[in-house]
Amino acid sequence: MSEINLKQLTIKKARESMEKGEYSAEEITRSYLENIKAKNPELNAYLAVFDDAIDAAREVDEKRKKGEKLGALAGIPIAIKDVIMVKGREVTGASKILKGHRATYDATVISKLREAGAIMLGMTNCDEFAMGASGENSAYGPTKNPLNTSKVPGGSSSGSAAAVAGDLALTALGSETGGSVRQPAAFTGLVGLKPTYGAVSRYGLLALCSSFDQIAPFGKTVADAEAVFNVIAGQDPLDSTSISKLKTPISSNLAKPKLKTVIGVPSDLPLEGCDPHVIANFKLQIEKLRELGYEIRDITLPNLKYAIPVYYIILPAEASANLARYDGVRYGAHKDGANLLEDYMKTKGEGYGKEVRRRIILGAYVLSAGYYDAYYYQAMRVRELMKQDFARAFGEVDAIVTPTTAGPAFELGTKSKRSPIEMYLEDIFTAPANIVGMPAIAVPENLQIIAPHQREDVLFEIGKKFLNE
Repeated sequence: MSEINLKQLTIKKARESMEKGEYSAEEITRSYLENIKAKNPELNAYLAVFDDAIDAAREVDEKRKKGEKLGALAGIPIAIKDVIMVKGREVTGASKILKGHRATYDATVISKLREAGAIMLGMTNCDEFAMGASGENSAYGPTKNPLNTSKVPGGSSSGSAAAVAGDLALTALGSETGGSVRQPAAFTGLVGLKPTYGAVSRYGLLALCSSFDQIAPFGKTVADAEAVFNVIAGQDPLDSTSISKLKTPISSNLAKPKLKTVIGVPSDLPLEGCDPHVIANFKLQIEKLRELGYEIRDITLPNLKYAIPVYYIILPAEASANLARYDGVRYGAHKDGANLLEDYMKTKGEGYGKEVRRRIILGAYVLSAGYYDAYYYQAMRVRELMKQDFARAFGEVDAIVTPTTAGPAFELGTKSKRSPIEMYLEDIFTAPANIVGMPAIAVPENLQIIAPHQREDVLFEIGKKFLNE
């Protein structure tokens, strides 16, 4: 057997190679495990590697030999962010407060991956409880960018991005609350998809901000991200916010071949503080889209400038409620005090990292008597205005484009040591899609494409054409 070129491997190529008998699932899985052994000590992408990955791959190979029907991801090695329940495995949210916690059930997406024949390689590092934009907030050390190990890979799904970009997994699951897949995808040269809110079940996901959170895939190509999305998407009776797949796409210009697909460019993008190269690059990408045959139209999103304030009021508020459950009584770390209150204080004080404590305090503050109306209620009103802005815009265009990030990947230990506000601004272009619940995809060249609810097909069509897939 010739050596497998993992750098060039995609889901489509891997499936074709296995079907032709060029490589087995076991051989592909071994190649990734060898890379993990060699590279992970430096990258710190994985927190745990599963000891049964080879057995799972052999099972796929046996089924293939017998001519049994195989799932859409049969033999495809995938990494899982350490916020998603995998039965019997330690799931910590990269936090000391959940050290030793083992999942007692599979998340719905994990059940679907098993059914599809995917090979789960292990749990990946991330910012603690998915709070961060650099991968530096993990209780188990920062993840490094495989493209340049002096730089951050982005966050919070840092380990999942590093695993795919560093050839330690073919694809990976992350979670999206305000750009936690799209931003690291941009920093590591990958494709990152944020599905429509509810398109993928959140059952079995450690909750951060329940009205924003979505489980989301990384891929080397748009087709890779699409293949994983097609497996994990769909309504789930265990998640009341989940929605069913569309049987037929909603009518749009994309469904009318005689009309040009219209792409909107917000004329009121908050570009202050952006790297000049990002602005210049965005103009080049708009021209590329025009050359590809798309009609480019200016649009306005008047309330887009309020996205970061809205996001950093609603998210801490929901996080403070969601994280109250981690008290050390039933699972995870526990510290003894003189009484129950002191137990709680010691457990949370020592178990939570600095950024998590900051957001819990902020969330409790904006929900407190006297401040609820001034902050949380007002943020929810602006959120509705933003939804209306996007709805109006999508009455004129099929998709909207923005940069994905305001700047390139930055050096480890720089922004994290300065004001947290500077780090929060990393979400300036990605947070709006989570706030309004619409799907968005980040593709290489720092381009983000946003589509109407349940129109992931629009993202895939434009993304593939943009990348010439």
